[in-house]
Amino acid sequence: MNTLEVSKLRIWDSLTDTILVKDSSFQIKSESCLAIVGESGCGKSVTCRAIMRLNRANLRQSGSIKLNGMNLGGLSEHEMRKQRGRQLCLIMQNGMRAFDPSSIVGNHFKETLKQHYGWSHTEITAKMAGAMESVMLKDPVTLMNKYPHQLSGGMLQRMMIALAIVLKPTLIIADEPTSALDTLSQYEVMEQLLSLKAESGCSMIFVSHDLGAVKRIADDIVVMKDGEIVERGAAAEVFTNTRHAYTKYLLEAKQALNSHFIQSMGGLELVDR
Repeated sequence: MNTLEVSKLRIWDSLTDTILVKDSSFQIKSESCLAIVGESGCGKSVTCRAIMRLNRANLRQSGSIKLNGMNLGGLSEHEMRKQRGRQLCLIMQNGMRAFDPSSIVGNHFKETLKQHYGWSHTEITAKMAGAMESVMLKDPVTLMNKYPHQLSGGMLQRMMIALAIVLKPTLIIADEPTSALDTLSQYEVMEQLLSLKAESGCSMIFVSHDLGAVKRIADDIVVMKDGEIVERGAAAEVFTNTRHAYTKYLLEAKQALNSHFIQSMGGLELVDR
């Protein structure tokens, strides 16, 4: 059974009549990861926010989005809020934007988990502490009493992953989760996402323009350009038997960057050290 089925999704700006996504259709199999790949502005993020029903009011959408057979478009806003977090979990590009800057991060966890599970303060603290330790965050109780600006971007991303571990959602949407991080933090967050995918049994959408990260985590890939899906298929097939010229361009650009890096570092022998 497919966890998510998106059919003929169309997104447009009602103020300008600009079409942002054109009749997009894709599916995500149970316990698998679908990567959505493409350059900035191609429609990746608005597609993810459409699934969550979190786009700005002027962005309208049509088509069908079903989560485990349930039509999300038919839900009221009140019903949809129950799905967000519990069934649909969004890991944002910028961790700072996920938290209220005027409140300690622990309050975000408490409000979210109390709403969905009704747990006590003690239960929430214990479960979040365990999850935070599992994503290599030391002294979790102290961290939960800090404000977002007191934590690094990588720590905030791992906190969102820890919350997803506790929530155990059906579908996790990771929208460019490493693009705002330094190289070491990118590596650490990718390791945690891979562990989350392997251990939780959830399905995942991984949005990125980083083909190296996509190759590590994705089972299937869709490639978007100017609001349209131009190529799709199993990850191994897309990487080894690319059909569309735009996908070939993305792969060649990645290979050129890798070659430039190796040359800058003095050759492959030095890079391997």
